Amino acid sequence: MDDTARAPRSSTDDGLRDRWRACLVASRGGAEDPDPLPYAANLLARWAEPQRKYHTTAHLVAVLDHIDTLAEYAADPDAVRLAAWFHDAVYRPDRSENEERSAALAERALPEAGVPDAVTAEVARLVRLTVTHDPAAGDTDGEVLCDADLAILAASPRQYAAYAAQVREEYGFVPDDAFREGRATVLRQLLGLPRLFRTPYGAERWEPRARQNLLTELELLSH
Repeated sequence: MDDTARAPRSSTDDGLRDRWRACLVASRGGAEDPDPLPYAANLLARWAEPQRKYHTTAHLVAVLDHIDTLAEYAADPDAVRLAAWFHDAVYRPDRSENEERSAALAERALPEAGVPDAVTAEVARLVRLTVTHDPAAGDTDGEVLCDADLAILAASPRQYAAYAAQVREEYGFVPDDAFREGRATVLRQLLGLPRLFRTPYGAERWEPRARQNLLTELELLSH
């Protein structure tokens, strides 16, 4: 992987290292070599970059937790977990090619880490799917990753407000009027989807609250 300055260790990072090792080793059929931890260190440094306010290790932990909740629906839960690690590994809010660059990073790093080509291809496909969050019917891995990534939309009103504030902070270089217009467009696009969540769990547990949160934010943006 590309050299990146290491972030300070924390108990959260240690837990994430354990989760990374488990899914990486499982994805390569139980092989312990090469050592998984240098790859975890590189990824954690990326997730700790200073331009991130929402897309941090806290978001990564949340997505991994949601994947654990939804794992029964996935064809390859460990590939989905690897995709979660990479889906925002490259993140610059002033750029539009983050998902593509994150997928390309996975395509470089995972073969070096001993992951089979078929799993690497699936991980990269899933990362690219987070551009639209629109998996095809029957794409269970895509449904699980997209639902896990969007689950913040169904948070409590307080947590959702914190998420919206963090997104605004990430886009602090955008003037207020332009941000409100762009954000409102995104919210209307989401509300226009027939379903925000594709897994049975997400559709039942998260859909109603997510739509209410989106409507509330859209109303606040109009004032």
